[in-house]
Amino acid sequence: MKTAIALLLATAALACAADQTFTGVITDSMCGANHRMMNITPDSKCVTECVKSPGVKYALLDGDKVYKLSDQQTPAQYAGAKVRVSGTLFPKTGIIEVKKIEPVK
Repeated sequence: MKTAIALLLATAALACAADQTFTGVITDSMCGANHRMMNITPDSKCVTECVKSPGVKYALLDGDKVYKLSDQQTPAQYAGAKVRVSGTLFPKTGIIEVKKIEPVK
């Protein structure tokens, strides 16, 4: 019986971790939506400069939410641009495990 319950809980956890699609702008975890405090323009340049700082990561600004991205190489080419990110969101950490990033036209 315990095995059946454990299997059921594991299956439910996997079902909750399904791929999703998010649309937003590639930013950094320090500035988020507001790049004015850094006084670096345009925003794309600010993002590129900020991620050089220790602990600062590429992120996705989706509405008013900022999600950190597991992939830290692909977002570099889209800094400051609107993109569509496919992946799995882990709500406790706010990290999207990135499967795919593509520009939105």
